[in-house]
Amino acid sequence: MKLKHNINPVLLQLINFIILMYTLVTYIPWYILSGSKQAIEKAKQVKARPVNNKAGGAYRSVNSLHCLASVLYPGCDTLDKVFKYAKAKFKDKKLLGTREILKEEDEIQPSGKVFKKVILGKYTWLSYEDVYIKAVNFGNGLAVLGQQPKTNIAIFCETRAEWMIAAQACFMCNYQLVTLYATLGGPAIVHGLNETEVTTIITSKELMQTKLKEIVSQVPLLRHIITVDGKPTMWSEFPKGVIVHTMASVQAMGAKADAGHKQPSRPVPSDIAVIMYTSGSTGIPKGVMISHCNIIAGITGMAERIPNLGEKDIYIGYLPLAHVLELSAELVCLSHGCRIGYSSPQTLADQSSKIKKGSKGDVTTLKPTLMAAVPEIMDRIYKNVMNKVNEMTSFQRNLFILAYNYKMEQISKGYTTPLCDSLIFRKVRMLLGGKIRILLCGGAPLSAATQRFMNICFCCPVGQGYGLTESAGAGTITEVWDYTTGRVGAPLVCCEIKLMNWEEGGYYNTDKPYPRGEILIGGQNVTAGYYKNEARTKKDFTVDENGQRWLHTGDIGEFHHDGCLKIIDRKKDLVKLQAGEYVSLGKVEAALKNLPLVDNICVYASSFHSYVIGFVVPNQKELAELARKKGFKGTWEEICNSPEMEKEVLKVLAEAAMAANLEKFEIPVKIRLSPDPWTPETGLVTDAFKLKRKELTAYYQMDIDRMYG
Repeated sequence: MKLKHNINPVLLQLINFIILMYTLVTYIPWYILSGSKQAIEKAKQVKARPVNNKAGGAYRSVNSLHCLASVLYPGCDTLDKVFKYAKAKFKDKKLLGTREILKEEDEIQPSGKVFKKVILGKYTWLSYEDVYIKAVNFGNGLAVLGQQPKTNIAIFCETRAEWMIAAQACFMCNYQLVTLYATLGGPAIVHGLNETEVTTIITSKELMQTKLKEIVSQVPLLRHIITVDGKPTMWSEFPKGVIVHTMASVQAMGAKADAGHKQPSRPVPSDIAVIMYTSGSTGIPKGVMISHCNIIAGITGMAERIPNLGEKDIYIGYLPLAHVLELSAELVCLSHGCRIGYSSPQTLADQSSKIKKGSKGDVTTLKPTLMAAVPEIMDRIYKNVMNKVNEMTSFQRNLFILAYNYKMEQISKGYTTPLCDSLIFRKVRMLLGGKIRILLCGGAPLSAATQRFMNICFCCPVGQGYGLTESAGAGTITEVWDYTTGRVGAPLVCCEIKLMNWEEGGYYNTDKPYPRGEILIGGQNVTAGYYKNEARTKKDFTVDENGQRWLHTGDIGEFHHDGCLKIIDRKKDLVKLQAGEYVSLGKVEAALKNLPLVDNICVYASSFHSYVIGFVVPNQKELAELARKKGFKGTWEEICNSPEMEKEVLKVLAEAAMAANLEKFEIPVKIRLSPDPWTPETGLVTDAFKLKRKELTAYYQMDIDRMYG
């Protein structure tokens, strides 16, 4: 994974000698002052063990071998109690922050398209006390509108402070919060709202106008729409019997409610807190029923993996709160006194699409210490920085590469490089505000190259997490002093994990040197199952003879000697070719996705054919340069539709596949170059940028027929 340089061999020997002398001179004072001896020892320790010596026995964290953790604070067994505890402890501390929009303007692009650009002000903050009062008033206001305990209420809104306030109100009053991704298509939204029979939906002005307007007539039980940011202009075809309120007006109702008004019904640990609809990567979204005790157990396990978590930390929230990763991360922060500053993918960095050139993005203003990301975002950062490195002068590029390779060697030994960090990587680190101390990645596997790049250039640990909506987001997270790549860490203290034989794929928990099999997660974080879908619940969840509930994840993993888990395959991604060979689609995609030429890739295989094909979203700059070198001229669409360019890209993919030791039958034989990117808005990827294989297959069906014709 080292970067290649073109330095004169004699000069390189001299540079290596200087680096060696510097390392020797600085090693002893660094070792004494930095306290890294303890971190190196911790990295070598066993992190999880089997609870018995039987094949297929469950692994637990060494910190919870005898008893799994289930609560953050004594007596706080429901989410309303957790927030009340945090409010009492951090009363006047800042909690939720939002940037004010100072100016909005249209910017005409050379192509004629018009982009909205914004100039944003500083963050304004609500304290724990402020948020608590707003949540109490909102919950009481919903009761005035007729919302009853243990009934469903939907939130269909972008990530923002009002989302969390509404959620806390529901947790307090024992309303079951139905969460829907803001990027879901109309049919999926209608399915979720009708299946849960909601009468009230919380949304924003923009989503009300752009999404709800088209489908509201298909939701017959809907009676109240609450907008978090003021009333939009009404439209004439609005159905009768549906009333639009603002969040502020509902809070005012709650504040005015009779002091003698009956106290809302408080939840018990087993009550459903959230019905979280999945992103629908494998079909119609399923509603996962997550109880108060599921969420609390999950965030207890996550918090244990973040050292020194507290009031000095600032978290930037920009991923969808309808995703279990973001909701869990924010609840961890809320319960530990951290500040949460809100952002969006369009305003995150100085170079983000909605930030006016010359003004500051959210990370520059907020300077967060904690951040969660999905692999797609980290892969983009990696490619953008490496493109900038390739544009440097020869001297600058070689200096960067030498520092990069030197630091890679040092962190693989558990050492730090303060001089490189301050002189070489400071500018890269500033892309995320300059203060990040932990990056957490979840939602999909992160490539080893991207993980190591983020470690090196952003000068912080990159924790890989593994969990599902069905396990309340909890499963594993790597420890901050574990600098290995490609693994997802040991089981969290709230759960245990075992591997079940999968004969069809050839994975057994008796395999050597590492036991392998389908990953099963057990513990109090494992959810009750799917809403109104008993058949699927029985398929994915089981209960053993000891009463322990297990989630069958469909992912294939292996346990290493130190108790850390590695994801190696996925049952749903395994396709048997006509000749009998098995192809892991995810494995092939992971091997090819980090190429500079590839922005995204979906590999496809059919049991009726003997070879693999693929759909590729090429990097526009890289493909245009390749076309220029090959003498091909044309528009972007003409380049992507060219059989000649398809062959050239196939050559690059084949070289990378061979370098990654893929089998010949795993390498795509034919591809389709897509001129349009895959975004959640297109419906071809989820909000976490996971591929929606079913939708991609339907979208490219004509190309599949052509490539298999």
